[in-house]
Amino acid sequence: MKPTRPLLALFVSLFIGLSACSTSPTDRRVGTVLEDTAISARVKTALAADPDVNAFDVQVETFRGTVLLSGFVDSPENAMRAVQAARQVEGVQEIKSAIVIK
Repeated sequence: MKPTRPLLALFVSLFIGLSACSTSPTDRRVGTVLEDTAISARVKTALAADPDVNAFDVQVETFRGTVLLSGFVDSPENAMRAVQAARQVEGVQEIKSAIVIK
């Protein structure tokens, strides 16, 4: 056996092993998941406190501090109020709105 074959096998094995250790951009630690859950709950509370926004019609998802608002509201003003309410919540880094006007 040529000496280059074992070296090649070693490098291929190392490459495969090290690539399995990498994390994807969608991986989150437990602390991040808990913080995102807490942010979502605080945003829902803020939406429920606004009498013009029906909190049951607006869904909230949070990923690494970015809040996604989706669902339906009666007017563009109510959509803006939902975004403004979410923006006031501690821990919110960014807001993406997919709210649809009925």
